[in-house]
Amino acid sequence: MLASSEYEELLKALESEDPNNVFAPFASELDYKLAEWAKTRGPGSTSLDELLAIPGVVDLLSLSFKNSKQLNAIIDKKLPGRPAFQREQIIVQGHAYDVYFRDIIACIRKLFGNPEFAPILVFAPERHYSDADQTLRLYHDMKTGRWWWMTQEALEKKNPGATIVPIIISSDKTQLTLFGNKTAYPIYITIGNLPKEVRRKPSLQSQVLLGYLPTTRLEHIKSKASRRRCLANLFHACMRRILAPLREAGINGINMASGDGVIRRVHPLFAVFVGDYPEQCLVSCTPYGRCPNCDIPPDELGEHDAKYPLRDLEAVLEAFSTPTDDPTAYKRACNGVGLHPVQEPFWQGLPYTHIFRSITPDNLHQMCQGVLKHLVGWLKSDAVFGPEEIDARCRRMSPNHNLRWFEKGISSLSKVSGQEHRNIARILLGLVVDLPLPGGLDPARLVRAVRALLDFMYLARYPVHSTDSLKLLKDALTRFHKNKDIFLDLGARTNFNFPKLHALEHYFTSIMLFGTTDNYDTEYSERLHIDFAKDAYRASNRRDEYPQMTTWLIRKEKVQSFAKFIKWRLSGARPLQTPDLRFGPPSLQLRMAQRPLRSRPIDVLATEHGAPGFRYALSHFLIARRNPELSRQAVNRYAHLFVLPARVSIYQKAKFEGFDRLIGETSIVDTIHVRPRARTAVPARFDTALVRVGTVRQPGASGDKALQGLRVAQVRAIFTLPLKSARANSLVDVTTGKPLHLAFVHWFSPFTAPRANHRMYRLTRSFDAINTSEGQGETPSCSVILLTQVVRSVHLFPAFGPVAPRDWSNTDSLEHAKAFYVNPFCDDTSYPIII
Repeated sequence: MLASSEYEELLKALESEDPNNVFAPFASELDYKLAEWAKTRGPGSTSLDELLAIPGVVDLLSLSFKNSKQLNAIIDKKLPGRPAFQREQIIVQGHAYDVYFRDIIACIRKLFGNPEFAPILVFAPERHYSDADQTLRLYHDMKTGRWWWMTQEALEKKNPGATIVPIIISSDKTQLTLFGNKTAYPIYITIGNLPKEVRRKPSLQSQVLLGYLPTTRLEHIKSKASRRRCLANLFHACMRRILAPLREAGINGINMASGDGVIRRVHPLFAVFVGDYPEQCLVSCTPYGRCPNCDIPPDELGEHDAKYPLRDLEAVLEAFSTPTDDPTAYKRACNGVGLHPVQEPFWQGLPYTHIFRSITPDNLHQMCQGVLKHLVGWLKSDAVFGPEEIDARCRRMSPNHNLRWFEKGISSLSKVSGQEHRNIARILLGLVVDLPLPGGLDPARLVRAVRALLDFMYLARYPVHSTDSLKLLKDALTRFHKNKDIFLDLGARTNFNFPKLHALEHYFTSIMLFGTTDNYDTEYSERLHIDFAKDAYRASNRRDEYPQMTTWLIRKEKVQSFAKFIKWRLSGARPLQTPDLRFGPPSLQLRMAQRPLRSRPIDVLATEHGAPGFRYALSHFLIARRNPELSRQAVNRYAHLFVLPARVSIYQKAKFEGFDRLIGETSIVDTIHVRPRARTAVPARFDTALVRVGTVRQPGASGDKALQGLRVAQVRAIFTLPLKSARANSLVDVTTGKPLHLAFVHWFSPFTAPRANHRMYRLTRSFDAINTSEGQGETPSCSVILLTQVVRSVHLFPAFGPVAPRDWSNTDSLEHAKAFYVNPFCDDTSYPIII
């Protein structure tokens, strides 16, 4: 069964306008562009009115509106949009509280029927495997999780032919003002039928603001316990009203058209709640300090693999069904199942909903702002290493494109954000390796515990998991629990019974049920606060702000949706193409500047870049390229006789771009800096990189084969030969006719087995033996290579030893250190390579 798509209906509605005007109901492209700017990027209404009031502006631009009021009338009356907000009062204990919300079914219709989403919408669960025998199952998008499959089977038994729409709800309070205590409590909704790559991009409008909950603190209630109980009842009463339409629609289904006009019977089912720990406790009615998923006792939260299943939903529902006429009996029944006595939780009665299964892990607050924050606090405490040596190593950490340099260390940081904690995680292992513990204790257990927790954090962020990678995730958690008692021995902790550590036990189940953790990360909802709460509040006059905020938001959404309609209309109303949503990290493409920085004589370059072997290495490279059949010994014999060009053109950066398949745009994801010391006292910087020297590893390789065909080198110069010399040596790009980019590198030792405790690869600089007038000597092992052999940058931890030398700095620690460790945590994409 087919229905007209949203874009087709809009075309019909605009038939009364000028048929030659693609931008109708606006008078022209300029008219439309100014309206779009004013509502999405521009100033407030007062400033717009002042601009349009300047004599001649409206006439010169031929605008269809003379002020913001007329512009708003066009948007309100002639542009379609998402459902309007309605305002209702919720009565709790005789007090009325305002809640602003949209019709949830209408919001789902807009998401499900958006023409932009038609090519990528998913209507059924899928099972993905990485092998032909279908033994290694893959989990990534929500469609690959077991929840959708199990629920589809259960629903088909009662109502065949159903299409499930998994509802993902997220909520969190946010501060609206820098000073004072003005807050907002937004509720967001999206659907699991959309790929996670779409759901995490606010610009694609895949998340809808469902409503604003009351932010009252109930200060008129003096008892703290009564106040907490009333706040919980108010939250659930509001959510119950907002989600009420899901009860009947989830059981019987409703007809709904997707963006291509196909009508299906869909069943919107509440599947996942996304929130931080306080929100999880509030939603699940769990006492603070307890697990919102299972029945584990508070004094066992620090145990690993404690066999406690999810809370018994039937027993919980039976307890909440106790008549509320007798408050004492109701409280006793709820306390009997370990929950707060909330009056009718909102999820009670929602079909196919298991709230204790729907509470999902939270990478931002549980990992970055939770367990990792605790770990950093333990390490820099006086009972372990103390802040002085940790900060000293921070200040001397070698640079990399993906690393933040903590110039003053990390001990003085306050109000550390999730992003800052991730930046700390990237260097944390390098700060503690080789550090001695007080009292002569062996640091091996501590290093193993730190490595295990960092492994868990990075594995938990994988965009695609398999049966094997989930085993690695479980192994990492097991390793941490096996070694965590070192913090008890040192006195940094007295126990590990806190909920955020226990929450790590539930990652495996949630990934298998609902896909990888980037399907339900609170980081995305935190980003939505900017668009749906903070910007909306700034657009109001700060008095009775919610009606103004909702009106401003609706107009902005209308203009953003109309912009996509105009793009479709200008394309000739062709069907929208399916974007490439193949999972996996984007391939990196080398990008160089159009022109070199300068031209330098070879001998000057060798001095400035600390490359005394440059002349010999370039001769060796060019002879071997001209005569590939010559043996290495013959190449060495003739290298000193080869005539080189007098000058070369040098570059200071090699950039690597990653392509976003969804929006078709590229961005810089990695950079290798090659910079000699400048006259302005800017220090030299020569980054290290992974270089392809042979056949690279096969996908899925592990152990000693994980880095097969790769080697670490320090890039001392990036250059091109003069065009004539490049042509003579077949070093010209056949497409552009320009010389190929080359790199002069100093090699590090090949990879061997990683060290036992910290599991990092240890490297030293490579040297070649030479004969000198004073006898046998050695010189740094160096080569000239094609720049395309460089895979990406790699970060090395200098081996500081027990105490970081105070005469080192971050700019020269690579030159002073005698040994190095390959940093596996530099960024998410390099971790699977160096793990």
